[in-house]
Amino acid sequence: MQYSFVIPGRLDGLNDYTSANRTNPHKGGKMKKDNEQICIAAIRQQLGNLKIHNPVSIHFSWYEQSRRRDHDNVSSFGRKVIQDALVKCGVLGDDGWDYVVGFTDTFYLDRGHPRIEVTLEEQ
Repeated sequence: MQYSFVIPGRLDGLNDYTSANRTNPHKGGKMKKDNEQICIAAIRQQLGNLKIHNPVSIHFSWYEQSRRRDHDNVSSFGRKVIQDALVKCGVLGDDGWDYVVGFTDTFYLDRGHPRIEVTLEEQ
């Protein structure tokens, strides 16, 4: 089975998160929580009370407004936040090796409609 959801807009990048943590750990914590809330809202709205019991592969499609942020900056923090949100929503039991067997990233440019499309593929 495959399940998909879309997170509108974009999440903060790894460079932003690193900078926030260097400024003040509480600022970094708030940034992570704020980004998780964006993901949680999308997950609850689009996946409802879905619970997946089998391991999954996660496919991330990142649609950016511009090419200003490099791929790793866009995806590193985002993957962490999205996976944590999936666990908090109960979609996944955990985000460890027994639950997430791998992930892929693809990157696109869409100036008018930035978003993140996430597909969970049961193994």
